[in-house]
Amino acid sequence: MTDQELIWRISGGSGDGIASTSQNFAKALMRSGLNVFTHRHYPSRIRGGHTYTEIRAAADPVKSRGDGYNFLLALGDSFARNPQEEAVYGNEEIKPLSENLDELREGGVIVYDEGLLDASEIPDFEERAEENDWHVYPLDLRGLAREQGREVMRNTAGVGATCALTGMDLDHVEELMRDAMPEKILDPNLEILHIAYDQVREEHDVDAHDVSVPTGEHDEEQLLMSGSDAIAYGAIDEGCRFIAGYPMTPWTEVFTIMTQNLPELGGISEQVEDEIAAAALAVGASHAGVKAMSGSSGGGFALMSEPLGLAEMTETPVVLIEAMRAGPSTGMPTKPEQSDLEHVLYTSQGDSQRVVIAPGTVEEAYDQSRLAFRLAYEYQIPSILLYDQKLGGELMNVPKSHFDREPNPALGNTLTEDELADEPHSADGKFHRFQHDVEDGVPPRSIPGQKGGRYLATGNEHDPTGHICEDADNRIAQIDRRTQKLEAIRADLDSEPTSAFYGPDEAEYGIMTFGSQQGTVEEAVDRLNDAGHSVKSLGVSDMLPFPSDEVEAFIQSVDEVLVVEMTASGQFRGLVQKNLGQYGEKLSSLLKYNGNPFEPAEIVDGFEAVVVEGDAEAPNHQTTFVPTAGD
Repeated sequence: MTDQELIWRISGGSGDGIASTSQNFAKALMRSGLNVFTHRHYPSRIRGGHTYTEIRAAADPVKSRGDGYNFLLALGDSFARNPQEEAVYGNEEIKPLSENLDELREGGVIVYDEGLLDASEIPDFEERAEENDWHVYPLDLRGLAREQGREVMRNTAGVGATCALTGMDLDHVEELMRDAMPEKILDPNLEILHIAYDQVREEHDVDAHDVSVPTGEHDEEQLLMSGSDAIAYGAIDEGCRFIAGYPMTPWTEVFTIMTQNLPELGGISEQVEDEIAAAALAVGASHAGVKAMSGSSGGGFALMSEPLGLAEMTETPVVLIEAMRAGPSTGMPTKPEQSDLEHVLYTSQGDSQRVVIAPGTVEEAYDQSRLAFRLAYEYQIPSILLYDQKLGGELMNVPKSHFDREPNPALGNTLTEDELADEPHSADGKFHRFQHDVEDGVPPRSIPGQKGGRYLATGNEHDPTGHICEDADNRIAQIDRRTQKLEAIRADLDSEPTSAFYGPDEAEYGIMTFGSQQGTVEEAVDRLNDAGHSVKSLGVSDMLPFPSDEVEAFIQSVDEVLVVEMTASGQFRGLVQKNLGQYGEKLSSLLKYNGNPFEPAEIVDGFEAVVVEGDAEAPNHQTTFVPTAGD
């Protein structure tokens, strides 16, 4: 496999430029004609602490992180708090090397900065290197950088060494540096790139290993994007011109991208004091007649429960973003998990109505961001886009043509003043904004300031004009009408299904997932079918209203279904069984909740052990198996 793909991991300390270096190298690999996919692992502190980014590059499309990796560039942690082994967090200086060995493949390459790292501090390093046929290249990258006057350039030196050892031409790296770097630092960085490249090729046997950069070619122009990019650009293309928020990992990336772009489009971004205010501002902006959004991660989204309920009761369209992370409470802020599903489905008050969508790929993140706005404004209902740090932070190449769409600034079912004149009004002139008998449960809407559009918007139950009303018949009529929207939305979504079916139609077994694990599951399906199994998959995006017909048809078509998700309690499987309880004995779960996303091999191994061989436990200590209800 090493001659078919490069999986390059760069490790160091948080604050050492690992993310920016890896992003630029991923762009260079993409521009050389390869398909790329990145995976990022970082601590929840500003500076210091072991961090790494992984880039998987291949000529064929890649949908997931790989199984392990084959090239390590360990730069060391220049912000390490304590070099003592007996410290609470151990010897942080050595962790960029010591903590990245378990997943390095046999025959892999290690380049480490001996200016910061001393491999002799790892007791069994030489034995492991020999046992696994690792090819080790200690280089004084820091010393090289200091000679050129800027220690931070050791990252560039590391990229030069990588290119020398993998046979990658420097042209695409140089092109990217010229695009990205200001002139005053460009020349010294180009110089150290070549110095490191030439030194490695002159002083080391670069052909002693089998790790190399593959060759490839794209049929059309590609963009390197994350799910956060796609969500933000989808919102902008769908006409969003207001966002309010408060920073919280990992939602902050969407907030930042929107903040950078909205002013140039005549829009507004507001950073406020807390998430209650953020959601309330978005609801207010939408009420005033602009497409608006807000968002947060788990703890911050909890504060949005009250304004979310207000939007549901006043039928004010708004889009909220929830970027899941490991909880409860602060949990592991920078690690992916999918365990906010039930939180997002059921927060707020009473019998509430909302849309919840969980995209599974970068393309879906763009499409379903636009979909969330369309549904919110056509049906006057809050839409929630649910994703996690994996989808939000991983980068992959996507065809530029995928985003060649027309913008949509329309506000949905709103009335002109001429149309308002023909609508029912009370004796005092108030518009019947919440009239009972309307198509699909969606009443016509006025915008503040319109002649004949005056009504009351209150969080209390209300009559058609918005006046507080606790009459039993009115309450039943209003609840039934608001609930009718979900039936109409489900019918709308069924006309253009968002679920991702993959694999042979007549497969014997099924794997089902939601959100960010979709690409990993699809790669596992390919491997299982290549190994002689008969497997297909279903990636579900619509969490609410749930696509019962699609999911039921999938479950009925196979003998057994393995549900893959990053939760400890099987929340997605629970949602499936809530809607389709009669199939509980067909469903088993493969769960992972250690702060790392699934690798394809973990799903392959889990399927073969659990579904094919009938073992009671998953074969990997990183994953957990929960059997069917009938076992």
